Amino acid sequence: MVRFLYFCLLLLTLASCQSEVRYTPADVVYRPGDDPRWAVRAYDDSHWQPERGPTGPRVFWVRTWVTLHQRNPRTPLGMQVNAFGAFEVYWDGVRIGQNGELATGRPAEVPGTESSCYLVPDSLARPGRHLVALRGTQAYLPEDERGTYVHLDGYLRLLQGPLLVMSFMNLMAGAFLIAAIYYLFLLLNSRRKEPALLVFSVICFLFFALLILEYIKFYLTIPYPQFYLRLEAIGWLTFAISLLVPLYFTIQFNLPRKGLLAMGMAAVLLSIYGLHLHQYDLTARYFSYTMWLASVAVVVVAIIRKARGAGVVLAGLLASAVVNYFLFYDSGLFIGYMLLVLCMLYLHTIRVRAMETEHQAAQLLSARLKLELLKKNIQPHFIKNTLTSMLDWVEDSPREGAVFIHALAQEFDILNDIAEATLIPVSQEIALCRHHLRVMQFRKEIRYELETSGIEPADLIPPAIFHTVLENGITHSLPLADGSIRFRLSFERAGQHRHYSLLTCAHQQPEAGDGQPGTGFHYIEARLRESFGSRWEFHSHAVPEGWLTSIKIGPAA
Repeated sequence: MVRFLYFCLLLLTLASCQSEVRYTPADVVYRPGDDPRWAVRAYDDSHWQPERGPTGPRVFWVRTWVTLHQRNPRTPLGMQVNAFGAFEVYWDGVRIGQNGELATGRPAEVPGTESSCYLVPDSLARPGRHLVALRGTQAYLPEDERGTYVHLDGYLRLLQGPLLVMSFMNLMAGAFLIAAIYYLFLLLNSRRKEPALLVFSVICFLFFALLILEYIKFYLTIPYPQFYLRLEAIGWLTFAISLLVPLYFTIQFNLPRKGLLAMGMAAVLLSIYGLHLHQYDLTARYFSYTMWLASVAVVVVAIIRKARGAGVVLAGLLASAVVNYFLFYDSGLFIGYMLLVLCMLYLHTIRVRAMETEHQAAQLLSARLKLELLKKNIQPHFIKNTLTSMLDWVEDSPREGAVFIHALAQEFDILNDIAEATLIPVSQEIALCRHHLRVMQFRKEIRYELETSGIEPADLIPPAIFHTVLENGITHSLPLADGSIRFRLSFERAGQHRHYSLLTCAHQQPEAGDGQPGTGFHYIEARLRESFGSRWEFHSHAVPEGWLTSIKIGPAA
């Protein structure tokens, strides 16, 4: 954060630096044709036109006067020309440079760049009135009558200034790229696929691409016929950012009607694009204003709903508006974007903290469920009754008593193995159920049977949930006429949905108590919530055959 503040102060310093060159430009005039005399100072250009007009691939001249008031004699004078075409540059009749190659004769035009810099000889850079003349052609995009602009400054300043700004912008672009990649990896490796992470990663990547495209002109030669391709790409990147930033805030603040906001923003942005077609800078500016207004509206709604962090985000949005008001548009825009990203990161830290709290609560719940699992199977009355039955069996039938002891030991072995697990294979759960039914068969002297169909042994489920259903069936059911209680566990898979059904075939005892779910059901629901969040359904109700328990598990988010 401190480095970012230093960066802002440096940009403010750069923005406030005054040029060492003071001059007054005159109007630019044009004339089609080709005459070497038009580069001479003494030539009268009062009859030339302020607009170029249609010239096609033919040669035309451009003249303008600049009055140089003051410059630092120790610094070479430089001149920056912004114009379309290929042209030769003359200062007071002396040729000082060339941009591209003119379309004269049979050779085709080699297009120049839209912006070019030239060194003015010290002997010609004395204070006073000077003539700048351009002899050029515009064979490509001949219908585009883009103006010609001349800017004077120190030659080194003209060359080094953009490089200095570009170095800071590249640092900012690198930060955006790293953030985009980091949050994309965080999303891909997270069990909970948070939409906000994806949107934030995309926004950071779009910021990175926007910065690169904005300043690529300083280190790549872009011929003027391709000049508008870059501006068009910048416009669409700004469009996407302006659409996604308010959407991100609605997701983070969990506001309703996100789709309606996205459609409304898209309609407004497309209207701006259509109304100001080919006005690239103006369109990008209006996109940014729309994004800012929509973001402020979303954050104000979040403040009304008392969403955590909304006040800080609103302060960041207001700060970005202040920065844009006092700084040059390009610099202010990207510093404003940086403030927006900081606001987004702040919201993400709040979300991460909430997730950590949820994780700690889940860990506490998991520990409590493990204790519940052991408590519900190692209760004093369970141990006492089991040991009493075991003693009777050992005295009456030592061989059967040994089988009883072995079944109880195997049940405890499995319980010990699964006590620390969150999910276990359903085959292990079925083994636990069979051993428990074997134990209870010795205790109750009732024949218990467990039938399975469609089971996928490797499928993962929370531990002891079917075991708990069996316990409820044993406790609240009466045997059938043949002296048995049968359980039928079936499984169905439909796509990524899983459905378990456990039918207890027995006579149901009359209900006692207040009819509220017992601790067994609470245990099952807590285990399902721990492992699957809200992606499950649990139903248990009476049916003509007895009692049916159904568990449906949805696909991972």
